[in-house]
Amino acid sequence: MKWNLLTSETTRVVKLPDDIYPIDLHWFPRSIGGKKQSHAESFVLTSSDGKFHLISKSGRVEKSVEAHCGAVLAGRWNSEGTALVTVGEDGQVKIWSKSGMLRSTLAQQGTPVYSVAWGPDSERVLYTSGKQLIIKPLQPNAKVLQWKAHDGLILKTDWNSVNDLILSAGEDCKYKVWDSYGRLLYSSQPHEYPITSVAWAGDGELFAVGSFHTLRLCDKTGWSYALEKPNTGSIFNIAWSIDGTQLAGACGNGHVIFAHVVEQRWEWKNLEITLIKRRTMEVHNVINDAVDLLEFRDRVIKASLNYGHLVVSTSLQCYVFSTKNWNTPLIFDLKEGTVSLILQAERHFLLVDGGGLYLYSYEGRLISSPKFPGMRTDVLNAQTVSLSNDTLAVKDKADEKVIYIFEALSGKPLGDGKPLTHKTEIMEIALDQKGLTIERKIAFIDKNRDLYITSVKRFGKEQKIVKIGTMVQTLAWNDTSNILCGIQDARFTVWYYPNTVYVDKDLLPKTLYEKDASEFSKNPQIVHFVGNQITIRRADGSLIHLNISPYPAILHEYVSSSKWEDAVRLCRFVKDQTLWACLAAMAVANKDMATAEIAYASIGEIDKVQYINSIKDLPSKESRMAHILLFSGNTQEAETLLLQTGLIYQAIQVNINLYNWDRALELAVKHKTHVDTVLAYRQKFLEDFGKKETNKRFLQYAEGLEVDWNKIKAKIEMEIAKERERAAASPSVRASVTVQQ
Repeated sequence: MKWNLLTSETTRVVKLPDDIYPIDLHWFPRSIGGKKQSHAESFVLTSSDGKFHLISKSGRVEKSVEAHCGAVLAGRWNSEGTALVTVGEDGQVKIWSKSGMLRSTLAQQGTPVYSVAWGPDSERVLYTSGKQLIIKPLQPNAKVLQWKAHDGLILKTDWNSVNDLILSAGEDCKYKVWDSYGRLLYSSQPHEYPITSVAWAGDGELFAVGSFHTLRLCDKTGWSYALEKPNTGSIFNIAWSIDGTQLAGACGNGHVIFAHVVEQRWEWKNLEITLIKRRTMEVHNVINDAVDLLEFRDRVIKASLNYGHLVVSTSLQCYVFSTKNWNTPLIFDLKEGTVSLILQAERHFLLVDGGGLYLYSYEGRLISSPKFPGMRTDVLNAQTVSLSNDTLAVKDKADEKVIYIFEALSGKPLGDGKPLTHKTEIMEIALDQKGLTIERKIAFIDKNRDLYITSVKRFGKEQKIVKIGTMVQTLAWNDTSNILCGIQDARFTVWYYPNTVYVDKDLLPKTLYEKDASEFSKNPQIVHFVGNQITIRRADGSLIHLNISPYPAILHEYVSSSKWEDAVRLCRFVKDQTLWACLAAMAVANKDMATAEIAYASIGEIDKVQYINSIKDLPSKESRMAHILLFSGNTQEAETLLLQTGLIYQAIQVNINLYNWDRALELAVKHKTHVDTVLAYRQKFLEDFGKKETNKRFLQYAEGLEVDWNKIKAKIEMEIAKERERAAASPSVRASVTVQQ
C-alpha cells in the first residue's frame, strides 16, 4: 500500500503471494551529497519465509533472495545506499551489496536479532542480542563494543548520523539514549507496556517512541515534548518523512497512523513565535501583547529567529521576515526543498540541505555556496557548523579532527586554504560574532571535553591553539560582543575576554566569571546568549534564564571604538577586579600602554606596571613596539621587528635579558658587532652562579678577548644615543610600524 501525503489518496503498490508475510520495509536512501540516486525509487521488504525482496516503486519485484533460516526480522540500507544489512531469527547479521549479492556474514549468535542500524560512517553496524546491544565494525579484527542495555529483551534500536546518538527500546518498558561509546545519556521511567518502536527524525533533534496505545515525541536529550494516546494497539514501526515534519506509524490493529510535529517555539528578545498549525505561525510580542498570524502556502519545515529576522523554509520556498514588519516577507524558491538547518549571523544566513551549503543575504540574494572535498551536508547540525559576518566554519565528518574555514562573501577557503587541524576529534565549534575579520576567533570542544580557542586567519605562520577550559559540556558566544560562556565541570563560566590568552596568559583566570552550575542538573545545554541573558535547557527540558553583568559588554563597546577614557571611567565606577583585568588585556592588545598601566595598577600587578614604565623610557618607537610584543610573549616577532629596523644592539640585548645566550651570540657574530658585550654578560651570569663556561662556541670566541666593562658601557650608551638621534630625525617615517597579531 502507499499513500500520497499531499492528496491522501491510497493506491496498492504490490500484492505479495499469500504465503509471504512482510515484516520490515526500508526505502532506498534518497540522495547522497546532492547526487540523486538512480534507483532512488525502490525499497527492500523482508518477510517471514527467510527471504528479502527488492521491489521497485511501481510494484515490480526486482529480486527475491534467500537470506536467513526463519524470518528475516529487519533490513536496512546504509546512508550511501551501497550496502544492505539484514538480521534474522537464526541470529545472523549479513551484509549484502545493493544488487542483492551476499558480501559477508558479520555475526552469528544463538538468539534472534530483532533490530539493526548502521553507524553514521557506514563502517559499523549496531544490532541487538537479547538484553545486549552490540556495535561491530565491518573490519574483521577491529574491537567490538558490547554492553547490557535493558533488563528485558531489546525490541528496537536506531542510530542517528547527525548527532551520533543511539536509541534503544525494550520489553522492560523503557527507552534509552546512548552515545556511540555505549555511555547512557538518558533512561525513561518504565511505561505500562513494552516499547515496540523508536525512530530518530532525520536531523537528529527529535525522536518518536511507540508503545501500546501510545505515541511519544521526545527531544534528543531524552525528555518528552508530547504524548498522544491513539486507539491503535501497539505501534510496531515508525518512519519519519525526510524533512522531519511528520511521521507514520504501523499499528497492531492494521491501521497506519500519521502525525505532524506542531507547536515548535522560537524566542528572541521580546518575541515569541509558535507554529500553531502545519502552515501557520503565531507571533507574540510580549512587550505590547500584539499578536500576528503568519500564513504559509506549504508546510513549515525549519525556522530560525535571530538578529531581527525570522527565516522560515517551507517545502518549496524560503520566507525572510523582518521583525519590524510582519506583513511583507521576502520570498524566494528553493532548489532542493528539504532544508535541514538554518543558521543566522547579523548580515546574512546559511541554509543547509541535502545538496550543499547556501549563504543568502537578508534581501534574498545568494552570496556564495562553499564546497570542500567529500562534503556531506546531510550530517551537519548547529554544533558542527558556525557562521559569523565574514566567516563560515564547518567540521568535517570524514576526518573529525579537521575544521574547514571559508570566507563568507566569496565561499573560498580562508587564508592559505589549509583547513584547521587539531590533534584529537572535535565535538562542537563556534565562531565569535563581533570585531574585525583579522581578529576572528573560533572556539571548539574536543573529544576530551577540553575547550580551545584559536585565530581563524592564518598567513603561513602556525597559529597557536590555546586551551582555555576543561570538562566543558556546552558553549556559546554572545551575539553582540565577543564574550564566551560555557558550562565546565559543574561550574557555569563566562570568559569576558577570551583574547587574553594571546596577550597575557596569567591574566585569564582574573577575567572569568564563575558560578555553581549544580542547579542545572546533568548535561545542560546553552540555547542562547543574547545581550546579557543566557538561556539554558536542563536535561529534563525546562528552560532556565541567567543574567550576567552588563558592564563587560559596555567595556567591549568602548574599546572597539577606542574610547579609552570612558573605559577607565566605567571600571572606576564599577570597582570590579574582573573588569579591570579585562581592560588591562584589551589595552595591551590594542597597544594602549597608558590605559594598561592604570588597569594593571588597579589589580595589583606591580611588576607589569614597572615593565610598562620602563618601555616608556625607551629611545625609539620601534623598540617600544618590540617590548610591547615581548610583554605578550611574542619574542620571535619582537626580535624580527628590531632586526628589520636595524636596531641590532636592541635585538641582542633582548636575547641576553631572556637568557637566550646562543641566539644572542649568533646575532652578534652574524652582524659583527657587540660580541664582547654578549661574552661579558655571559661571564657575569656564570660568575653570579659560580659556574664554569662549558659551551664550545662561547669558549671559542672568548679566547684572546679581554672583557672591558667600561668600554662596553660606553659602547651601549653610544648605541642608545644613536637610536635617540635617529628617532628624533625621522619621527614621521616609521610611525606606521604596527604589528598585527
